[in-house]
Amino acid sequence: MHPRKPLDSSTPVVTPVVTKVVTKTAAAKPVVLGEAKKPLLKPHTAEAVAKSTQAEAERADVKPLAKALMRAKATSPLQAPQNVVKRDRLDKKSAVHSRQTDTGEVTDVGKETDAKAGLHQRNRHPGQYDFAALVAASPALGRFVTTNRFGNRSIDFAQPAAVKALNQAILLTQYDIRHWEVPPQYLCPPIPGRADYIHHLADLLATANGGKIPRGPMICAFDVGVGASVIYPLIGYREYGWRFVGSECDPAAMTSAQRIVRANPGLDKFITLRRQKSPLQLFAGVVKEDEHFDVAMSNPPFHASAAEAIKGTRRKWNNLGKPEAAGRGAPLLNFGGQESELWCEGGEVGFISRMITESTQVPGLCLWFTSLVSKEASLPLIVRVLQAAHVRERRVIEMTHGQKRTRIIAWTFMDERQRRDWRGARWSARVAAGAGL
Repeated sequence: MHPRKPLDSSTPVVTPVVTKVVTKTAAAKPVVLGEAKKPLLKPHTAEAVAKSTQAEAERADVKPLAKALMRAKATSPLQAPQNVVKRDRLDKKSAVHSRQTDTGEVTDVGKETDAKAGLHQRNRHPGQYDFAALVAASPALGRFVTTNRFGNRSIDFAQPAAVKALNQAILLTQYDIRHWEVPPQYLCPPIPGRADYIHHLADLLATANGGKIPRGPMICAFDVGVGASVIYPLIGYREYGWRFVGSECDPAAMTSAQRIVRANPGLDKFITLRRQKSPLQLFAGVVKEDEHFDVAMSNPPFHASAAEAIKGTRRKWNNLGKPEAAGRGAPLLNFGGQESELWCEGGEVGFISRMITESTQVPGLCLWFTSLVSKEASLPLIVRVLQAAHVRERRVIEMTHGQKRTRIIAWTFMDERQRRDWRGARWSARVAAGAGL
């Protein structure tokens, strides 16, 4: 077990309660979740934006979306901020960050300084895997380890069973997760990339804490679509001691996640799983009325259709040097994946647009709302949706994992003063002690 670092004793202790944080200005007034709440984003508009292809992304007409949101704003508790943040204090050793200017332009304000493959500086997997140590801890991995054409020990990443055995060994040796079993054909995620998301979220929360990462169970994250592997809560808890609430609409994935949490003693005190009955809802239906989270996260399906997912699969098999694999019944992806994990109506643009829309109705639910964005072409559309939603600030955090580039989009409805109040209300040692954390 890896001991968690206590919250820094120099963190100032402030006394306002959470409700004061979210009601300090109209821009962060809480809205009660409910089935009768009228969405701010018109369904037909969201669908039109979500179905924009990569070639159409730059010229997509999102003016109807902006007008729909603005009309709704006139009668909603949310009001457009007078200005947006012009400066960010960033960790210069993390990946490229971007900020929103008062003109809505997104510009780089930090650059990657780590010479390795772009992984976060706190990532436990910066270089090649130590297969000798991994096999010694998890002998089941041994049968998949071979010597590649470069003379290095490795596995065939095109074999789902090999990737699964590698993940089990990594989770055991690095995160003390002794029981981790994912059903066949469900996503078996690469650990380093998933860990990077968590580390960047820690940096994001540190911006409201004087540059110091808040640790311990007073931090609570909401994982939209926790998946069968429950991978983000596992890493987030082991790295920083955070609590997690994860939602899932797939019954089989939910059962798998519950089994993993129960199989590892003590995790059930820090990881709570809730079934989402409606795949079209992200927060409503699973979040309790008086609940608040320090950060929400999501790794949405990035394909817009099954055909698009298959096309992406063929490209991936070609990259792995096995173009014939897809034609003979090979798995959809070498990391597995059910249809609901790989594609959804509108792809990642549609999913994230729905997430933004729901966040406008519960702006005080989270300090930061975030999501992964896999396709660079999706970003301009998502940014336009955020502009129409009148978020207080948005950030784009670039990540590089080997040859793969991805990014995190983050937004908040709170200004810097409200974020400081949030810290005092939720992250101080006095608050944690009073809550019995």
